[in-house]
Order: sequence, then C-alpha cells, then structure tokens
Amino acid sequence: MSSSSAAPKGPTAADALRRNRILSSKLYFDVPGSKAPVVYSAAYDIAFLGIEKLHPFDSSKWGRICRFLTAEGHLEKNRVIEPLEASKEDLLVVHTDSYLNSLKSSFRVAAIVEVPPVTLIPNWVVQQKLLYPFRKQVGGSILSAKLALERGWAVNVGGGFHHCSAEEGGGFCAYADITLCIQFAFVRLNISRVMIIDLDAHQGNGHEKDFANDGRVYILDMYNAGIYPFVAESRFQPQLIVYNAGTDILDGDPLGNLNISPEGVVIRDEKVFRFAKDQNIPLLMLTSGGYMKLSARVIADSIINLSQKNLIQLGSQLG
Repeated sequence: MSSSSAAPKGPTAADALRRNRILSSKLYFDVPGSKAPVVYSAAYDIAFLGIEKLHPFDSSKWGRICRFLTAEGHLEKNRVIEPLEASKEDLLVVHTDSYLNSLKSSFRVAAIVEVPPVTLIPNWVVQQKLLYPFRKQVGGSILSAKLALERGWAVNVGGGFHHCSAEEGGGFCAYADITLCIQFAFVRLNISRVMIIDLDAHQGNGHEKDFANDGRVYILDMYNAGIYPFVAESRFQPQLIVYNAGTDILDGDPLGNLNISPEGVVIRDEKVFRFAKDQNIPLLMLTSGGYMKLSARVIADSIINLSQKNLIQLGSQLG
C-alpha cells in the first residue's frame, strides 16, 4: 500500500540547471517605450538556394507582413524590436542535448522540414540558412512573452513551431519555441498559469506533449482532426495567453483543408484579442502556419484591424 504522507518532491538537479540557464540567458532585455511590442528580424526569412520553394510554406511570409505594415504607414520601421538568436544554452532549457546534436545531421533536418534535398546540403549551410532563422524566431517568441506582460500584448511576426516538442521536431518545426517561451515566463516573469490558444489548422502536438502533465498550462486547441495528429477544462485564470494564430485555415491552403475566408481570420484574431483585453490577460501572438502567398497580406490586415479596433497600439503614442 502506498503512503499518502510522503514528502513532496523538491526541485531536482535538472530543475536547478534549467532555472540557472533561464536566469543567465540574454534573450530577455529591456526595451524602450519608444518601441512597439512587435518583434521581427530580417533574419527570420529563409532564402536557401531556392530549395525553400520545394516546401509549400511561404518562407518570406514574415518579412512581407512587416513590409505591408511599414510601407502602408501603420508601423514605423524603427519601432520594430529585433530579437537575439537563441543560443544552445537557451535551447537546452527545454531540448535534450541529443536532440540538438541530431540537428547536426542534414538528413535529420530534411525530415523535420519535409524537404528531402536538404539531405544533400552541407550541415554548416543548413545551420546558417535554415536553422539560424528558426533560432532568431525562437528568441523573438521568448522575448515577446516579456513584452506582453509589460505592455498587455505583443506580436512575434514569426514563431509558433507547435509540432516540435522537447525531444522531437517535425512539420517544419525544429525548435519548441512555445514551450521555451512559457518555461522562461515561469522563471523570469514569476507567473504560474499560462493558456495556449492554438487556432492553427493542425494540432499543436509538440506543446501538448511537453505540457501533458503540467497543471500550470491550459491548452485550447482547435484544428482539423482529419489532417494531423487530438482539451481543456473547467475554470482557469491565466496570467498569460500564448496565441498560435496560424493562417493555414484559409480557404485554398494546400495543407490546411479548411475554408475560412480572409475576413474570417481577421474576425477570429479580433475575438481572441478582445477576450484577452476584456479579461485583462496579457497576450502573445505567434504567426505559425500558413502556406499561401495570401497569408502575409491577411496577417497584416488582421494586425491593422486590431489597431483600428484599439485592441493593440501600433502608433508612436505607445508609452
């Protein structure tokens, strides 16, 4: 017979190491009030000898979103925040050393991003042209959680790699940025309840695996159950919402197999941001999946709508 009077387990050596890595990370840094909580780097975009065109994902989507916003006068370029690249020590907060070492194999990376010719590329090129942009986006997701707590909202124009878990990548997702940003938030932002709202067309099987037994994380995941590998309960008062706002739900998307109109995506995002604002919950938005050229325009239009509805503030009056 098991005893119910056993003392609760204290922090393990692994917990202490994770905490020390988080506390020594440079990914959190102070951002002046003159900047908008919109995180992006030109390094997000993937230009990989044309091989990126062999995957349906629009690997220049992130830059096109920002160009729409800046060229049309909604966001000044100098108000966008440049994140740092997530280092190996940062990634080890969640990932195993063996998993990160596996990415030194171009064959393994090719399987994760679902582009077989990547197997033939020297790994140093794969690291520079493919994995470095992903690591910059991870840095952006982690920093965006801090900004969301400070400003009430933040948008990482990238990230949302929800098919990657601590030990396994897949579905064009090499690093678990959602898990990482939440683990950083637990330690650096002193919060203990996070809600993930995942409205990408696919299941967020990566973060679901990582947080399956963690009562601090409440996951609301709506997806097309017929296309990718399956959620939430009772009253939960989150201190942060991580919103995975994939646009692969758009009508015509080759991988989403749903038929949501551009206007529907704009309304979806507005509902999520309005819910967060009404409940006074900081919200971090990640752009996640979206496999048509149209996605960048729709995301930009949605961000513009959020600004026009006063759910976010892109203008220079932001303090």
